[in-house]
Order: sequence, then structure tokens, then C-alpha cells
Amino acid sequence: MIDRNAYTSACQDAAGTKPAGRTAFIACCIALICAVTMPLAAQPLDPELVEKIGLDQNLGDQLPLDLVFADERGAKVKLGDYFGDKPVVLSLVYYECPMLCTQVLNGLLRSLRVLKFDVGNEFDVVTVSFDPRETPELAAGKKEVYVGRYGRDDADTGWHFLTGSQDQIDRLTEAVGFRYEYDEESGEYIHASGIMVITPDGTLARYFYGIDYAPRDLQLALVESAKERIGDAVDQL
Repeated sequence: MIDRNAYTSACQDAAGTKPAGRTAFIACCIALICAVTMPLAAQPLDPELVEKIGLDQNLGDQLPLDLVFADERGAKVKLGDYFGDKPVVLSLVYYECPMLCTQVLNGLLRSLRVLKFDVGNEFDVVTVSFDPRETPELAAGKKEVYVGRYGRDDADTGWHFLTGSQDQIDRLTEAVGFRYEYDEESGEYIHASGIMVITPDGTLARYFYGIDYAPRDLQLALVESAKERIGDAVDQL
């Protein structure tokens, strides 16, 4: 067994101000992630499969607002129903994901709870499942959990959890640059992690990678996107 606390400490010691130190730190982080997740897989993932995964920055591109999904009540809605007068934070997950999607939603929640802006007032959040097998019932369960933890007024009308058919999902994921694959061996999806900030008219304005999103940066992105301003491309690791 790996002493992960000791390993993490060693990684932090390796991180310094010199490029070599940062490279060592990145290598340690990748190795630690592999050590943590390897027992969950029966065998290493196919490198060709992994290369197909990513989140491309399609800044300035317009979302297909005519897409039709089901909301957490099972009602048919158009993506454009959530746009028009305020920016939107978009997250792509699947509700029965055993690990990463929960971390994405938890990271988003942590940031939202720090913001001075309120979901449902200054901006909305739209979370879409990219698994066409998932149902509005699953979406409703997720909404109850995360809106409850957020705990602010009007969040119920501002944070939306959607499901949809494969063709609608494909159009959305292609538009935002979200590349994922289904792994037959594990029976799970392999995907990138991140969120997007969209302008009120449905234009991709900013990408945030990983599972932790700096509240100050997210708030600035919302302010800028509310003014229809498109951010610069950010580095992704």
C-alpha cells in the first residue's frame, strides 16, 4: 500500500520555483492520481481511448439553443429557455458517475457558496447529463441535494438539471468541445472535468478546468460574460 500522505508531502517538497521543480510536482501528482484510481479499473485504459478525451476551448462559438432536453420534472425544455437576460454556468456530468462528476459538482458548489452573486438572480446554472440512459428522476435527486446544500433563496428556479437523447447530447458536447468516450471494460464514461461560462445570448465565454474553480475568477467571468465579453483561452493540464 502507498502512504498517500507521505507521497503527497514528497510531491509538495518537489514543487519549487524552478521549472524542474514544477515538472517533478506535476509528475508526482499524475502518479498519485494513478495510484488512487488504479484499483478501480480491471486493467489500464487504452491509450488510444484516452487520447480522445478532452475539453476544447471553443471560445466565441454559439451554443445550439434549439436543443430539446427534459428538466428534473420531466418537462420538455429548450436550451434557449435558460438564456436571454443573464449569464449561465454550464456543467456536463452524468448523475450516476462513481467519482469525477461528483467532484465537479462539489467543486462548483464550493465556489458558488463563496460568490456574492446568487444563483437565480445574477446568473443561472445548467447541469446536463451526457448519458442518454439517465432519467428526470435522477436529475431531480441531484437537484435536491445540490440546491439544498447551496441553501440560498431562488436557487431552485436558477439551477437546472437536464437529461436528453443522444442526438441532442451530441450536438451540445460537440458545440462546447467536450470529448468523452464510453469504456466497455469498466462500464463507465471517461471524460474531462470542467465548467463553462456562457453569455446571456448563448456564446461560450470562459472555460474552467479541473474540479476546483477559484470563486474570484468565476465571479469575474460572470461579470464579463454579462457584458457579452469573451475571455482568453486558459491553460489546461
